[in-house]
Amino acid sequence: MDSRAANSGSGDGRSSTSDLNMALHECMAALDLFLNNKFSDALASLQAKTKDSMYHALTYATILEMQAMMTFDAQDILNAGNTMKEAQATCQKFRKKSTVADSINNLVHRQSLEHFTEEEIHAEICYAECLLQRAALTFLQDENMVSFIKGGIRVRNSYQTYRELDSLIQSPHYVKGENHLHFEGGVKLGVGAFNLTLSMFPARILRLLEFVGFSGNKEHGLLQLQEGASSYSFRSVLCTMLLLCYHTFMTFVLGTGKGNVEEAERLLKPYLARYPKGAIFLFFAGRIETLKGNIDAAVNRYEECCEAQQYWKQFHHMCYWELMWCFTYKRQWKMAFFYADLLSKENTWSKATYIYMKAAYLSMFGPDDCSPFGDSEVELFRIVPSLKLKIAGKSLPTEKFAIRKARRYLSSNPIPLPVPPLEMMYIWNGYAVIGKCPNLTEGMLETLIEAEEALARSSATELLADDQCVIKLLKGLCLKHLGKISEAEDHFNYIYLNEKKIKYDHYLIPNALLELAILYLDQDRREAAIKLLERAKQNYKNYSMETRTHFRIQAALHQAKSTPENGMHSGASAVL
Repeated sequence: MDSRAANSGSGDGRSSTSDLNMALHECMAALDLFLNNKFSDALASLQAKTKDSMYHALTYATILEMQAMMTFDAQDILNAGNTMKEAQATCQKFRKKSTVADSINNLVHRQSLEHFTEEEIHAEICYAECLLQRAALTFLQDENMVSFIKGGIRVRNSYQTYRELDSLIQSPHYVKGENHLHFEGGVKLGVGAFNLTLSMFPARILRLLEFVGFSGNKEHGLLQLQEGASSYSFRSVLCTMLLLCYHTFMTFVLGTGKGNVEEAERLLKPYLARYPKGAIFLFFAGRIETLKGNIDAAVNRYEECCEAQQYWKQFHHMCYWELMWCFTYKRQWKMAFFYADLLSKENTWSKATYIYMKAAYLSMFGPDDCSPFGDSEVELFRIVPSLKLKIAGKSLPTEKFAIRKARRYLSSNPIPLPVPPLEMMYIWNGYAVIGKCPNLTEGMLETLIEAEEALARSSATELLADDQCVIKLLKGLCLKHLGKISEAEDHFNYIYLNEKKIKYDHYLIPNALLELAILYLDQDRREAAIKLLERAKQNYKNYSMETRTHFRIQAALHQAKSTPENGMHSGASAVL
């Protein structure tokens, strides 16, 4: 980096450095307001300078993006995307100006970042971050990543910029500017996010991305984010939040449920001490308690989170979603119904999913239980298909699943689903959560055995094999977590052996193979596990929640191949 970036000389260099110092100071103060639940104050303190300061523009857009990430609200996602695009335009004003001759020379020799001023180098990191966050919003809208790949030029520009900036930091010619900690924190955030995210992609998507120059390494990504989280910089809280999301959500929803909850707790502790009423941190505290099997403590944290602030109502909905699952784990169907009902009335993310869950909980009520509000289970299931929603032209995977399952109620004499909330619980990997709590797992197994017995007593239908296999999959998971390995194995194998009898629920077969493979991994039977995972990956297509299953298969393969029997670490992907 040019000496202008580090020295304290007079003129424009000094002025731009002072402006940068002031901007970073003001933006960190705004983040502090945001983390203290003063959301409108945080945004108001930034808004006036969003056209004139790259950090004000980026911070303003980042707060809106965090809101969108937490609420999944379609309007929030749209607003965040548009604001991030405007922030990108503001960052562009501060980037190094290039002539046509410079551009041609850069194509041949690659641009030397060592000749940038400190302001220009910060403009590069802010610009790359805008691109990265826009890509993250795309992922939020489209789990199968088609849009992500279609927007490949934008994502690739961000990726290449982070590579260049990372190389600059390693260069012996790099001269640290006055705000180098904030700059280096930005590089660690980007390099960490790209490596971690790319390493999680299913193989079929990864091959396509590697073809155009992308690669990711999970361990390197985690290390970069950990270093970014532990340093004092503008981006440290973003590195921390990304790690918290990874350990408490991504490893469960898109992985095998092997998140590092202890690490998440360690990361959260100082923020919870500094912001004891901070809604975001109370939410993560609730999630950590859930994953530890402390469901009652989790419920208390989520309720505390809702009480902590009233301005950002949509954030309550994230708590309602988690509370719904907490009461599902406890088999308190009326309370779970209550939160599904609240979501269906207050939140717009997926009315179809919420109404489906309301009907699902009603189906678990006993004969003496009154239906709240006089709702009819069958009538609720029947309206689910009419509530289909598209975000950015794409239907939500969970919604598609709910609609497919609800269609059986459209006939005049519908065949009831055996355990619909417990099946949806599997889609969100809830059995990995209750697996840490034997009493919850035993209770769930009792419910499944009762459903299996009821199915055996009822008249045979064309959907009998589907319903039997759903119960077998869920029972197998409970048995595995209770240490009854041989019985669990038999249940997973039952589904594979009855593959031809399944009429509609074809997702059960690859998922049964996946769960059997994870069981084998827990027993160090890695070769057998890898064979099952490859079979699940290669032999089945066009089934419900396919992309999510492929994410989980990729996570299991990574686990299987990272520590082979000889104890040596297998060849990892190239590092960004």
